[in-house]
Amino acid sequence: MNVPRCMSTQHPDNVNPPFFASGPELGGEDEIKEAYYVFSHLGCDEQMWDCEGKEVDSYVVKKLLTEYESFFRENILGEDCRLTLRVPNPTVERAEAKILLETLESIPRSYDTAALFYERDVPPVFEVILPMTASSRCLNRIYHYYRDFVAGKENLKLKDDVTVGEWIGEFRPGEINVIPLFEDMDGMLAAGRITAEYLEGKDPEHQRVFLARSDPAMNYGMIPATLLNKVALQSLGEVEEETGVMICPIIGMGSAPFRGNLKPSNTRAVEDYPGAFTFTVQSSFKFDHPPAEVSDAVRRLREHKPGKPQDVDRERIIDIVNRYSSEYRRHVMRLADMINRVSRHVPGRRKRKLHIGLFGYSRSMGGVSLPRAITFTAVLYSIGVPPEILGFSALTDPDLDYIMEIYPGFERDFHDALRYMNPHSPHLPPELRSSIEEHFPDISHDPEHVRVTDEINHSLALNRTGNLQGRILEAASIRKFLG
Repeated sequence: MNVPRCMSTQHPDNVNPPFFASGPELGGEDEIKEAYYVFSHLGCDEQMWDCEGKEVDSYVVKKLLTEYESFFRENILGEDCRLTLRVPNPTVERAEAKILLETLESIPRSYDTAALFYERDVPPVFEVILPMTASSRCLNRIYHYYRDFVAGKENLKLKDDVTVGEWIGEFRPGEINVIPLFEDMDGMLAAGRITAEYLEGKDPEHQRVFLARSDPAMNYGMIPATLLNKVALQSLGEVEEETGVMICPIIGMGSAPFRGNLKPSNTRAVEDYPGAFTFTVQSSFKFDHPPAEVSDAVRRLREHKPGKPQDVDRERIIDIVNRYSSEYRRHVMRLADMINRVSRHVPGRRKRKLHIGLFGYSRSMGGVSLPRAITFTAVLYSIGVPPEILGFSALTDPDLDYIMEIYPGFERDFHDALRYMNPHSPHLPPELRSSIEEHFPDISHDPEHVRVTDEINHSLALNRTGNLQGRILEAASIRKFLG
C-alpha cells in the first residue's frame, strides 16, 4: 500500500505567484506546471485537482505525461505520485452537478492514456474527493454511478448486438474510491458513522477520509475547528478497530494559524493531530518560502509517523464548541459589513471561485453572506484583528486547562497569530483585547505589521481605498501568507 503523505492543493492562500505563473492568478495551464513542480521539485506525492468552479480539464493526465515525459517515465502517475480529483457535490452545488458526471467520464480516458504511455495497466486516477459530505448515501451514489454507469456501460448491448466494450474498448478502472470531505460540525461529529456506513458491503484495502480545517474555523472559530478534528479522528480510529479497514485521515491545513498554522517553519503543527495520515501543502506553503525550505519541510511531513488518535471527551468538547462558536459568531456578525467591504480588495490567486461556503447558509447567522475562508482570514489580519482571537473570551479557566491538555500547540498558534494583532485597531473590541492580554501578557506585536494595518484602517476611515490592495499585500508579505 502506498498512501500519499503530502497532498499539494490549489487553495489560493499565497502572497506571491510562483515563478512559472503566467500572471498573478493561476489558470489551467499554470496548474499543469504546478502539478509537475510539486512532484519533481518539492517532493509531494499527491496533487489534489479541483473540478469545481472552473472548466473541467479532462486532459490533465495526457498533458502531464506528454509535457513531462521523462519525469513520469521514472515516476509512475498513479503509483509513485497521485492525482486526486475534488468533484462538485450535486446535493449542494446544483449549478455544477453535471460537472461531476463529466469528471467521472474522464477517468477511463485517462486510464487509456496512461496504459498507452506505460504499456501496462496503470490507473492514474482512481479516487475522488466529495466536499461537504453529509451522508453515506452521497458517497454511495458516486461510487455506484461510476461502477454501474461509467465503467459498467461497456457491458451494454447496442441494437446490432455488439456491446459498448466490444465497440469502444474496455472502461477501466472498474471501480473508484470516494473520499468523504467533512467540513461542518455535523459532518465532523458524524465522520465515523458515515464512513462506517459507506464501508458496508465493500472490502477496501484502506479508506481515506478528508477532514477540513479552514471551513470549521470560518464557521465556529479556530479552537472549535481544532477540537472538532480531534473528535473526528477519534471516531475514525474506532471505525478502524471495528471494521479492520485501515482508515487514513487527511487534514486540510493552511499556513495561517486560523487555518492550521502548517508552514515550512512549523511542520510540528501536524503533531496536534495524532491519527492523521496525510497533510495538505497549500499555495502559501509552496510559493511564499524558498524552494529548499519547502522541499525540506515536505520531506519532514512525509517522514512523520502517524500515531493513534487522542482519547478526548466528546461531550465536553461539544459544550466548549457551542459556547465558543456563539461568542465567535457574535463578533463576526458585528464585523460582517467591514469584512465584506474590505474583501473586494483582497487579490485573487486562482482563475476560478472555490466551492461554496457554509457560513452564509447557517440559519443561526441570519443568512449573512461572507467571503470564503482565505479572503475572510486575509481581511481580518489586514485590519489588525486576527480571527484566531474571536470567541476567546467565552473560555473559562477549566476550558483553557483542558484545551492545553489535548492541544499542545495552542499557545504556539495563539502567539503566532497575536504577533499580527494591532492593539490600537478600531475594530478590536476592548473587552476582547483585555481578555487576550490577561492570558497572553508577553505578546510581541510585529511593528511593521502594526504600521501597515494602521494605514489600512486610516484609509478605510477616510474611505480612500485606492491603494488598499497594495497595503493588504504588504501586510501579507510580512506574515508570509495571504489568508
